[in-house]
Amino acid sequence: MELARQVAGPGVAIVAAGGLDQPDHPLGTDAALVVRSVAAAWSEAGVLVLMDLGSAVLSAETALELLGEERRSRVLLCPAPLVEGAVAAAVAARLGAPLEKVASEAMAGLTGKQAQLSPGPEQTAGAAESERSGALQETGEFASSEGPEPSPGEGSVADGVELSITEPLGLHARPAARLVETVGNFDATVTLENLTSGKGPVPANSLSMVATLGVRQGDRVLVRASGPQAAQALQAVVDLAAAGFGEPSAPRPTESAPVASDTRPLATSAGLTIAPGEVLRGFGVSPGIASGPARHLQSAAAGLSRDALPGLAASQSSKSALTDSPTGHGFDPEVEWARLQAAIESTALDVASERKRVLAAGASDEAQIFDAHLLLLRDEALLGPARSMVDQGRSALDAWESSVATMAERWRELSDAYQRERVHDLESIGAQVSAHLRGERRAAVLEPGIVVVAELTPAEVAGFDPAVVSGVGAAFGGPTSHGAILVRALGIPAAVGLGEQLLSVPEGTPLLLDGSAGTVCIDPSPSEHGSAVERAQHRPDGDDRARRMAAEPAVTIDGTRIEVAANAGSIEDAERAAAIGADGIGLLRTEFIFMDAEAMPTEAQQEAVYRRIAETLAGRPVVVRTLDVGADKPLPYLSRPPEANPQLGQRGLRLGLARPDLLLAQLRAVLRVAADHPLKLMFPMVATEAEVASAMELVEQARSELHSEGVAVPDKGSMQVGVMIEVPAAALGARTLAKSVDFFSVGTNDLTQYTFAVDRDLASVASLADAMHPAVLRLIDLAARAALAAGRWIGVCGELAADPAAVPVLIGLGVRELSVSPPSVAAVKQAVREADVTSCAELAARVLELPSAAAVRAEVARNRSRTG
Repeated sequence: MELARQVAGPGVAIVAAGGLDQPDHPLGTDAALVVRSVAAAWSEAGVLVLMDLGSAVLSAETALELLGEERRSRVLLCPAPLVEGAVAAAVAARLGAPLEKVASEAMAGLTGKQAQLSPGPEQTAGAAESERSGALQETGEFASSEGPEPSPGEGSVADGVELSITEPLGLHARPAARLVETVGNFDATVTLENLTSGKGPVPANSLSMVATLGVRQGDRVLVRASGPQAAQALQAVVDLAAAGFGEPSAPRPTESAPVASDTRPLATSAGLTIAPGEVLRGFGVSPGIASGPARHLQSAAAGLSRDALPGLAASQSSKSALTDSPTGHGFDPEVEWARLQAAIESTALDVASERKRVLAAGASDEAQIFDAHLLLLRDEALLGPARSMVDQGRSALDAWESSVATMAERWRELSDAYQRERVHDLESIGAQVSAHLRGERRAAVLEPGIVVVAELTPAEVAGFDPAVVSGVGAAFGGPTSHGAILVRALGIPAAVGLGEQLLSVPEGTPLLLDGSAGTVCIDPSPSEHGSAVERAQHRPDGDDRARRMAAEPAVTIDGTRIEVAANAGSIEDAERAAAIGADGIGLLRTEFIFMDAEAMPTEAQQEAVYRRIAETLAGRPVVVRTLDVGADKPLPYLSRPPEANPQLGQRGLRLGLARPDLLLAQLRAVLRVAADHPLKLMFPMVATEAEVASAMELVEQARSELHSEGVAVPDKGSMQVGVMIEVPAAALGARTLAKSVDFFSVGTNDLTQYTFAVDRDLASVASLADAMHPAVLRLIDLAARAALAAGRWIGVCGELAADPAAVPVLIGLGVRELSVSPPSVAAVKQAVREADVTSCAELAARVLELPSAAAVRAEVARNRSRTG
């Protein structure tokens, strides 16, 4: 009983009915005592009775006869093993399972012991995980240098600082946009100079000029400031760099793939020839299979013309011979500048709308792309030259497009491929303004099918409706373009870099697109088309039924419920998770509270955020991960010494134990909310049982402090506490850790990275980091076996949980909770409904013995075809 209570907490009524109802309770069983015990444990959900052999069974049956008819129907006598059954039943009851399900779990109580004692392959691999750091961070020393001479009345001149850029993608659009926004908050003139390439200095308040520096990984950047707030501006830049610019990393672009050829001609509208069945090969940027007719974007006349602005048409009547051609001069500067400003304002409204649509899709990081676009619309490096040309009598359209073309040419001269690719953002926003000036409505998809474009632009992608656009193929562009990032976030299968031939495909030509392989088949044969349609129908993320049933429980074919929760990093994410039907929040990244704050958030501030999220989930559980920052994700207001390898440094729980004042404040805030809502606590970056013991002591200290202050807190044992399986010691020591915690949650992203000792953002080795590799799966298996043996549950909150191919493998390994991004909830739930635990366990056993990730994926595909 004590063991079961420790597992279930005070929320589950557990009553001992052993012994005779006599002094000292001698050995035996007493039917009357069983009746009283049933009454003590009674609830409308019913009571489960576990028995030993012999007289225990007879007394329980007699007690059942003594109960009233109404209660008798809600009491089950269960032949499950007494100890293991009690523990399993307590857990099931704690999770709110119905009586029959509690009994079923009790009957399966021996499973953990059987699995533990059954012979199996040795588990010798190690793993580790750390949260992905910001894309940029300042790692070199801040070196003082003399700043520029001040202008008359300019005020003070601050010393310069040197920053070392270590992020693989360099100072690209989003971090550059944050830099521009930061320096814009101060009364100071800030310049940047790329000391490595010798480019600059350029004004730091111009996104386009910052981009011309071509700052790459390893470059040294000199930042100088002058003016009344020069020192404050420099410090803000230093803090921004130290905080990693808050930018997630991205993969590097690679060379274009070759275009396949065929000999069977198919006439095209462009005069080129493409053979039926020919396969164009490029980059897969968004997984999935799409089949449908080719659809080219169609434009229509509308929008901002001179006639749309009051008084402009009349003022231009005397210039009817002039056009918006590059050679047209003599336009009224006042009228043309007003047109350009109106076009820019209209474009800004479009961009804001695009940003809102992307946010609504749950892609908060990707939505920041549009912040950079808004900065470009205010960039004096573009507006200044355009205004000068307008003042010279050139048309608004001519002036704007000339200014954009000049800046784009400067960007194309950059040596870094990723930086050069950012020119597409400039040209995209430039084209949007030009379209308003020409009076054109944005190009749109008029009929369902696969969209064919020259390049993916963020503006176009943000306007795609997944109900109409089944897939996207682009002739040019790379996998790291912002358009590619957005289409992936929206879940639309896509491939880029397919070659110019793609543009010559006539409207309506049947296409077969594979967003994983990066291919497009032109006019596929009936067999190819049928096979693709069948695969697409089995693709959960393309299943309308999955979306309709997103709020329903995910139950396997043979009746096992798998919790499908959502990862969240903000209140907005939690709202999306609740709206889409997630079973809870399986990973609440609390870093967002700290990273967005200018000073350390107080206990009250943290409590307010956690409470709002818990209320949003309306009774569904929320797993709160304690602060996971440190040298790799530093807080500007938390002074920390530099570390040579921050990924392996003092972060996560290590930092919390080193700074118990920080962790205690967070624990107190969590306990306050957990008194009213089903919060669970989870510690990141755990390596040893000693760390867990120290963390538990802090939890009890926080509980004791609040209790002494008269604050309501959950009783000891009623709030589940778990750890993330992220480092080798945690995976290999899972059996020991399981004795001290209530659950495990596996972070597969970094678990994979550390298992293979690769940087998953480094293109030359990133292909090794496949979480479906048996080495990673064996580590998950090791942790799952330990959890099951101890009566604990195990979940997965890494990207692997959202991979439909991985879902049956994870279920087979014993995982019972999958936490994914909100847009993936429906797809993962559908994948669960198509699985059965028995077959999944057999599949998992097979793949653990395979030699590679490719072999695992092939076996999963064969298993899917066998099971239909």
